[in-house]
Amino acid sequence: MSKEATASTASTVTSARPAPAPDPLPHGLGSSLPSAHAQAKTEGTFPYASDLWAEGLLWAAILRSPHPHARIVSVDTTHARGMPGVRAVVTQEDVPGATEHGRGTTDRPVFASEVVRHHGEPIAAVAADHPDTARMAAAAIIVEYEVLDPVIDPEKAFEAEPLHPDGNLIRHIPLRHGDPEAVGEIVVEGLYRIGRQDPAPIGAEAGLAVPRPDGGVELYVASTDPHTDRDMAAACYGLDTDRVKVVVTGVPGATADREDPGFQLPLGLLALRTGCPVKLTATREESFLGHAHRHPTLLRYRHHADADGRLVKVEAQVLLDAGAYADTSSDALAAAVSFACGPYVVPNAFIEGWAVRTNNPPSGHVRGEGALQVCAAYEAQMDKLAKKLGVDPADVRLRNALATGDILPTGQTVTCPAPVAELLTAVRDFPLPALPKDTPEDEWLLPGGPEGAGEPGAVRRGVGYGLGMVHMLGAEGTDEVATATVKVHDGVATVICAAVETGQGFTTLARQIVQETLGLDEVHVASVDTDQPPAGPGCRGRHTWVSGGAVERAAKMVRTQLLQPLAHKFGMSTELLQIADGKITSYDGVLSTTVSEAMDGKELWATAQCRPHPTEPLDEAGQGDAFVGLAFCAIRAVVDVDIELGSVRVVELAVAQDVGRVLNPAQLAARIEAGVTQGVGAALTENLRTPRGLVRHPDLTGYALPTALDTPDIRIVKLVEERDVVAPFGAKAASAVPVVTSPAAIASAVRAATGRPVTRLPIRPQAAVVTTPVS
Repeated sequence: MSKEATASTASTVTSARPAPAPDPLPHGLGSSLPSAHAQAKTEGTFPYASDLWAEGLLWAAILRSPHPHARIVSVDTTHARGMPGVRAVVTQEDVPGATEHGRGTTDRPVFASEVVRHHGEPIAAVAADHPDTARMAAAAIIVEYEVLDPVIDPEKAFEAEPLHPDGNLIRHIPLRHGDPEAVGEIVVEGLYRIGRQDPAPIGAEAGLAVPRPDGGVELYVASTDPHTDRDMAAACYGLDTDRVKVVVTGVPGATADREDPGFQLPLGLLALRTGCPVKLTATREESFLGHAHRHPTLLRYRHHADADGRLVKVEAQVLLDAGAYADTSSDALAAAVSFACGPYVVPNAFIEGWAVRTNNPPSGHVRGEGALQVCAAYEAQMDKLAKKLGVDPADVRLRNALATGDILPTGQTVTCPAPVAELLTAVRDFPLPALPKDTPEDEWLLPGGPEGAGEPGAVRRGVGYGLGMVHMLGAEGTDEVATATVKVHDGVATVICAAVETGQGFTTLARQIVQETLGLDEVHVASVDTDQPPAGPGCRGRHTWVSGGAVERAAKMVRTQLLQPLAHKFGMSTELLQIADGKITSYDGVLSTTVSEAMDGKELWATAQCRPHPTEPLDEAGQGDAFVGLAFCAIRAVVDVDIELGSVRVVELAVAQDVGRVLNPAQLAARIEAGVTQGVGAALTENLRTPRGLVRHPDLTGYALPTALDTPDIRIVKLVEERDVVAPFGAKAASAVPVVTSPAAIASAVRAATGRPVTRLPIRPQAAVVTTPVS
């Protein structure tokens, strides 16, 4: 259409208005700035470790033990080495440096050489010119085993022969708080078991190792803690750390320390041995066998309360199955023991906690470790207490709710915001969803779906509650620190920080911080490698707090560099100048210029660190200020249960959470929903079965993850924004506490629907079957 025709057409519209201006792009803290990688990940063009390639590439394969416990009599690699196309075979004898490694405790061999301690433990690794050749060569390695009886029951580990030179007991924490003689008028007891949940990352482990001219090696892997992985690798390779570099590739959905070191370390060894790039892509089975899982846990509880339902004393025993090696079990046990009473005021607490080695698969860091297991148990106890008192389960929780200023069983005073009662009240008062009988056309929503064998008349609805808590950052004296650099040139800012984007949204947050502080739209976050200063692991909300705090401090230093000359020129302090929407203005309007004009072609940069206040280890009585901060969550679960078949459908989960400050509304909602969904899996479907120590069905057909059809309506009914004054931005960790809380809430709702005790997670169908009428 011509300009004249356009003008003529416009003139005939008497009520024409100017076209509305496009909505401004989200900007700064508090906005829903989209991820810079969102489009690439949606289109499938985002580069992950499995996409890597290099000239002259060799392929690796690992031989793993078929037994959970065995003595290795001999390893014969002759046939494998002689196969055409095989370039190297390595065993424990070929490790030039430290032969053991570990994230928490150094107790795990690179390759088993004398004793196999769990199913799937690496024995040898092969590099060949084709992946099929590598796998066939690994299968051609002849290993003679003397099969031993596995220790699979953690209770028997105390009396069993030592499975490791360090013994079977990894840690014992006896927590003593208050009067041991205190008793209550009402006493309830319970025995609870929590299953083995796998982190089940979207992509299985993959990586590429490239030898360097200086005799070092570069590892391209989806690491969530690159500097720790570098140090571990350098020690095993017998190299200085400056000759080993870890480059982080795209991390496909990390809900734990997803990378198996037993996968990374052989990769570099093969590259150093062959002088060629070596790639390894693990199968899903290898991924299940290798990386750490959530600790299976046995819990015994006794709660004492007065006649009004106020807690007098909690006694508990918590036993964590660490599997074959210690990993981060000491940290998980500290969390389990410290939070064994939950977010409740308990004047007297006596908790015994143990973490032990067995011949089961290794356990380690999985989101909410330790806290999830005890939450399921103490919330079951609160339901028992309510039933015995004849009061509403929400009421008995409210009577005991923790608040700021109260004292934890560890003796630490809660100084951060703790709006536990407010959270519980919010979910309790939220309207309940409609009953299926009110919408008969939605029969597919009943347990089992439209083709299920159950009858609608056998379905019972239950409403339950869960209150959970987690700690943020490391604990017990962990030196939490992160370093970040912010550079600005030509109106573009670059953030350099070794905080890995694991899906928690750090790269988006870093962009928002710089936008907020410097008023710039275009902010880039550099890729992560170990040439950058360390930022620590990506867990427990660390990067929001520590790495985000470092980015903020560096950005503020750049801001001062930018504003100082202008402030000096106009005879005012920098505090009287503000930056917004790319403009610098003074409080009185005398000064008004753009950021680009003030930069005048200069490059500004600053590096800063963030280190939260120190903590201390728990003492011999389990006492100490062990935690930097705490986060809380309340969830009300509504479930429908077919009491004849025991099938459970979660109808709705109403969530209220203590978040400190909302930094990115869309991202926060996604993190909460993802955490709740992971909790649904722990409650109903996810349990890596290991009869006699053998991993059964290590694939995504045998291991049942919740799908979109299993995910209930998730209603975020309240976000309490009471800022934690010691945290940068006042924000709290968002994703771990809903994982911790939702399984307990679902189990509570199943108890309400069936009248059954429900003492095991995941909930098995027989636990929800009712043979007598529900009262």
